[in-house]
Amino acid sequence: MTEDRWMELAGEVLASSAPTTRFPLGHNVCSGTKALRRATGFAAWKHAGQMRKGDGQTPYIHHPIEVTAILVEVGEIEDLDVLQAALLHDTIEDTQTSHSELDSVFGSRVSAIVLEVTDDKTLAKRARKALQVKHAPHLSKGAQALKLADKISNVFDVAFSRPVDWAPERQLQYFDWASRVVAGLRGCNKALEALFDKQLAESRQALANIR
Repeated sequence: MTEDRWMELAGEVLASSAPTTRFPLGHNVCSGTKALRRATGFAAWKHAGQMRKGDGQTPYIHHPIEVTAILVEVGEIEDLDVLQAALLHDTIEDTQTSHSELDSVFGSRVSAIVLEVTDDKTLAKRARKALQVKHAPHLSKGAQALKLADKISNVFDVAFSRPVDWAPERQLQYFDWASRVVAGLRGCNKALEALFDKQLAESRQALANIR
């Protein structure tokens, strides 16, 4: 696929995600920055046909766009390498994208940050989750901020767009695990940490209200 088509795809997915975004200022940065539109289009191509697990069946690309918008609007992150990595953060883990491909298209630092937050899918799920907790304190600051924004987005979705096959007990287990991951990320960005705490409390309360 050509880069011109990536840019067209970026326009399409950014327009479709704009009406429902919780972070319009950050979303506008994704729309207005050429490097971020390029990464958005590449990610949209790679995630084509994938949907989030929630009952709303949201196109998957809306998730990395939200993670990037959180970094911009709340975390005040301006580092374009970190922001591009946020848009691309699930490509190695969840699509047919290699580290070397990201390296050749976006550069070594972007691909390295993506690799830092990528789970090893050859491992069992329990092992992968344990490694996220173990590795969190040792990530680069950019990767820590990305991981924190990812957890903010996921904690919201688990509560308010619940995966269709998740019982309340599994939702609570996710909240507890996400808290353990975030414990190892504290110190990287106070605003993101505060938003995670607020989102976690709201998500727990939403779950309590329907139980």
